[in-house]
Amino acid sequence: MYRFLLTRQWVILTLIAVLLIPVMIRLGFWQYHRHEARVARNDLVARNLGAAPVPVGELSAPGRDIPTPDTWRRVTATGSYDSGHEVVVRQRTDADGHQGYFVLTPLRPAGGGATVLVNRGWIPAGDDITAFPDVPKAPAGEVTVTGYLRADETTSASGIENRRGLPDRQVMLINSTQSAADGVTGPVLGGYIQLTGTSPKPSGAQPEPVEEPDHSSIGVHIAYAIQWWIFAAAVPFGWWVLVRRERRDRAAAAAAPAEPAQTATPVA
Repeated sequence: MYRFLLTRQWVILTLIAVLLIPVMIRLGFWQYHRHEARVARNDLVARNLGAAPVPVGELSAPGRDIPTPDTWRRVTATGSYDSGHEVVVRQRTDADGHQGYFVLTPLRPAGGGATVLVNRGWIPAGDDITAFPDVPKAPAGEVTVTGYLRADETTSASGIENRRGLPDRQVMLINSTQSAADGVTGPVLGGYIQLTGTSPKPSGAQPEPVEEPDHSSIGVHIAYAIQWWIFAAAVPFGWWVLVRRERRDRAAAAAAPAEPAQTATPVA
């Protein structure tokens, strides 16, 4: 009755179905784990954004990698901007997707100690991308900055190629180790501050603040996970439907009466 399953065509079809099921189940769990990671990241960001600010020196040190639990923590630092070592970070966008630069200015702490990098915000790109853009001046004198602690950017984590041979005072990545190597004197704290506020408030125009990250959207990973699991369940069901149809067609063909043989008409 089901001997046709041993034919080459059906053996291949069955093997494909057997292989597809675990692959689809695995893809479903892959998307589910991505969903869990997104939810955990949202919880971390929301918790850190809502925490009381602490001095940046409590969470960072020269040469230290900022651990994930400390990213997006609100921090403060007091000192004076070192505009002589200010650089711009290329190929950065604002909230509307316009191309421009981030303005990265070292802040030297009051009373000495390690310098901290401050991302003061976004400015639009000019007509000549090989020239240093018109950057709003950093506030003069001693200031207290508040912002989010961010980890150093790397090519592996960001996907941004750290190109060399760029125009003067332009970089691709925000990286404290690179900044120290590029001329910032003295120790530099690991990571950087993404500026949200300055005291006293600057009197002139300043770069556009960088938006805080979205920590409410969970994406479509759970929907994709369910979709893959539905596909996995549909494979054996579809295979069985095809088997039943093949069996029915073969049974109908076997039950059909044989056509009578035609007799030849004798030639006179």
